[in-house]
Amino acid sequence: MAFPERTPTDVDRIAEQWVDTAVELNPTLGTYIGRKDVDSRFGDYSPEGLERSAEAVRRTIAQLDAATPADDVDVVTITDLRSELALDLEAHEAGLPLRDLNVIASPAQELREIFDLMATDDADDWATISTRLGALPAALDGYTQTLRLGIQRGIVPAKRQVREVAVQAHKLERNDGFFAEFVGGASDELPAGLRADLAGGAAEAGAAYARFAEFLEQELLPAAVDHDGVGRDIYALQSRRFLGAVIDLDETYEWGIEELARMVAEQESIAREIVPGASVAEAIAFLDGDASRKLHGTDALQRWMQETSDRAVDELGATQFDIPAEIRTLECMIAPTQEGGIYYTGPTDDFSRPGRMWWSVPEGVTEFDTWRELTTVYHEGVPGHHLQVGQAVVNRGQLNTWRRQLAGTSGHAEGWALYAERLMQGLGYLDDPADRLGMLDGQRMRAARVVLDIGVHLGKQRPDGLGAWNGEYALEFLSQNVNMNEGFIRFEVNRYLGWPGQAPSYKVGQRIWEQLRDEVARRERADFDIREFHRRALNLGGVGLDTLRSALLG
Repeated sequence: MAFPERTPTDVDRIAEQWVDTAVELNPTLGTYIGRKDVDSRFGDYSPEGLERSAEAVRRTIAQLDAATPADDVDVVTITDLRSELALDLEAHEAGLPLRDLNVIASPAQELREIFDLMATDDADDWATISTRLGALPAALDGYTQTLRLGIQRGIVPAKRQVREVAVQAHKLERNDGFFAEFVGGASDELPAGLRADLAGGAAEAGAAYARFAEFLEQELLPAAVDHDGVGRDIYALQSRRFLGAVIDLDETYEWGIEELARMVAEQESIAREIVPGASVAEAIAFLDGDASRKLHGTDALQRWMQETSDRAVDELGATQFDIPAEIRTLECMIAPTQEGGIYYTGPTDDFSRPGRMWWSVPEGVTEFDTWRELTTVYHEGVPGHHLQVGQAVVNRGQLNTWRRQLAGTSGHAEGWALYAERLMQGLGYLDDPADRLGMLDGQRMRAARVVLDIGVHLGKQRPDGLGAWNGEYALEFLSQNVNMNEGFIRFEVNRYLGWPGQAPSYKVGQRIWEQLRDEVARRERADFDIREFHRRALNLGGVGLDTLRSALLG
């Protein structure tokens, strides 16, 4: 699929300049999008570094305000980039970076996780890794200074998050932890001096995390707050950041309760298809005992992921979507960590690193049920994240680098991925009731966490009417609505409690995608073509959901 070339405009140049600035300020962002020239560095996580970033945001907002759009592409760029930057500035001025610590997506994890994306092909790559390892202690110390300033100003995270991240940090400090294992994978053919530098860098990184763990336990934990909920003001800001849209939080909470009930009813109906008269739990027990639906070991899991993904790309590319050749490759990977979770990383701008689906398998987990996970492959791959992200990268003739590589929100991306799961059901890929039950298991969880997340952070009344939400009830509530082991449930709840507004963005994003599709269909009537709707929407690249709405509906 060839995209027409467009002459870059002044607005494109502002956006391109912002990408360069953002990468300079945050080199891990550069690594994520394939800017190898910054792979040896980290950004400045200290309060001074945060203020420099905020000033760069202010300058870019002023440039956008002074710019005149040349066409509709510029209108979308100005609208979306300005909105995102304004939200970043609002978060900065509210002091949110001073309490930015959680179990899944804070600098505590970012500084470690970026090594997963770094090239390890030759001695030059490993030399770059060695330099970045050497820079990690200073970056972690800067982050510690920011959290320490939060203590001084009374802007602190919850104790639950501090305790859990301290556990993560202690794992990283170990002599047999990630850093030692990572550099231990370097080729024996590397120069002896480089191998020694890598070993030394790994030891220094581990020691830095040991100091960080001590800070968390000795300084931040005593100052942290007991309550998990962040309150309406912070939550509303975080919701806007994750959705790129303003929603009525109270209406969404009530809708979440109704959506959860609908998912439960649908699950119960399918359970009876699997085993006549069975409950959901009985149908799940039956499927868990079906040896034909089990995979043994991560090697088998990786092969199954890859085969399933390749088949979806081939078949959907022939019948449902125009899938460019550049994104017909999706690598399915077992992540080097054991934290749990499945995620996607997009291709670099030149496709030298393809899109990848990562599965972080918890320690001790050796069996996997295909009926649970088939829909996950479609969610992360095609027609989910990989098609969505990859198509934007391919569309370089129309979209500047910011639009291709950095724009977008969780609500747009995860909403599309859930929308894609339902789309695959409609296309017959989940005709097996077991696979549909697996899809609904995930959809039910996403509906449940709309209720949980808004409920606990806003201190709303519980659905059972027995008081207000808190962290303990959140564990109980999620346990009632997912079929997962206790450790995974606890990790998920800790994630929601520390990352307010992110978890509901999946299901709320799906809701908005479906509303937009239905509204376009209503307006176009007999002329509506769903393939054309998908093409138009994905060609925009990642945008906030309010921007998506204005672009599609005018």
